[in-house]
Amino acid sequence: MEDRTANIITIASIINLTVLIIVSRIIFHLTEPFFLILGASLAAILATIGFYIIRRNNHSRRQQLETIIASEGKELRIEYSFLRKVAGLPTKFKFQELEEATDNWKSLIGKGGSATVYKGCLKDGTAVAVKRIQHGEDRGEKEFRSEIAAIASVQHVNLVRLIGYCIHTNNLHFLVYDFIPNGSLSNWIYAPLGSAANSRGGGCLTWSQRLKVAVDVAKALAYLHHDCRSKVLHLDVKPENILLDGSYNAIVSDFGISKLMRRDDSRIVTGMRGTRGYIAPEWLLGVGISEKSDVFSYGIVLFELISGRRSIKAIDVDAHGNKIRRRFEYFPKIITEKLKAGHIMETVDTRLMDLSQVDENEVKKLVHVALWCIQDKPRRRPSMTEVVKWLEGRVAVEEPPETKMIVVDLLSIAKGENGEDVGWQNRNKKKKPGVIARVASQLNGCLAPNVYSDTPGSKSFTYSMTMISPR
Repeated sequence: MEDRTANIITIASIINLTVLIIVSRIIFHLTEPFFLILGASLAAILATIGFYIIRRNNHSRRQQLETIIASEGKELRIEYSFLRKVAGLPTKFKFQELEEATDNWKSLIGKGGSATVYKGCLKDGTAVAVKRIQHGEDRGEKEFRSEIAAIASVQHVNLVRLIGYCIHTNNLHFLVYDFIPNGSLSNWIYAPLGSAANSRGGGCLTWSQRLKVAVDVAKALAYLHHDCRSKVLHLDVKPENILLDGSYNAIVSDFGISKLMRRDDSRIVTGMRGTRGYIAPEWLLGVGISEKSDVFSYGIVLFELISGRRSIKAIDVDAHGNKIRRRFEYFPKIITEKLKAGHIMETVDTRLMDLSQVDENEVKKLVHVALWCIQDKPRRRPSMTEVVKWLEGRVAVEEPPETKMIVVDLLSIAKGENGEDVGWQNRNKKKKPGVIARVASQLNGCLAPNVYSDTPGSKSFTYSMTMISPR
């Protein structure tokens, strides 16, 4: 548009000057005024033509430069995009793209404390799981940043791949992951035999598949602890955060409460979070956590892989006066007793005995590894690299030493008065000391109260801990 306007002005100026020369010739004939007007007009015409030529050349050069810059910019963007994909760096998505990918958030596949997960499909046909993190305080923001920091730069076949992210508003963030078709491990070790597999997974894993899952998870944690530039502490290792792909390979996911740790640090102190039943005792005691805290949680997962049940189980028994009394079984204690009595196969998931032949030596090896992992003192626990060597048979597993088994966060076992599960923040308001003591007395051991205080200014929470001697 600019060029067209300039051309019109130039042509109009030349025409007007030419008309001026003709009119002055008619009026002044060949007198001195005519020659003055003629000279001035010719000079103006030449100046206009010169200005037009110079402007056209400059415009042509500018267009060439813009074309070159645009071409180079496009090449740089392509190269940058290629390098991001090679490096595995996440892509920034627009909110509208995720809305379209998830068909306006129709397919809900999971829900957690501050996040919901939806199944979606990107424009290139990639199936994805979109994690929607919505929060009203700093917790969701910290979860989002922790997950980005922990998983954005790591690449391992047994770790979930972060495809991209989206920051829609200050309190609404999204993380886009590869979609893992068979859902979480919990659907495959706790589900009743014969339950039909669905889009989220479900059924019963065979013994060989469970061994494979144990090795896959151990390799993923070993990579996070030892092969990354900074140690990555997952801090929430549990069956719900272990996914199974189409070939039943284990994929470790959900880095919402993970922490980065410098390689020369032996431990870090942080506010306690995680899932009840999988929390390492040193976290409860407030003495600092390390990669050995993940090792403890992994040991609990091994017990649940073997038994197909939760490590802590509530059972109802008859009491005096035909009253129903609730007791709690701690599976690591049970399996230790069965191991000493020579009845280790009684602890194996009964469904596996019907499905396939289970090698007793393999069961013993897995139990020994799990008992090493849940040692009460972190320094006694093996590294995940050692665990991988044990599970793959490259190194023999020695018999684990005697240890005091610690039921961490005993209050998590108990339910509310109406049977509801009591949350982290509300459990102390609902539990009276007498109730806590009664729950603790149902386990062999002694109740030891412990008060844990988070960072200054935060609320204090009271937890109970029972020491169960394996002897």
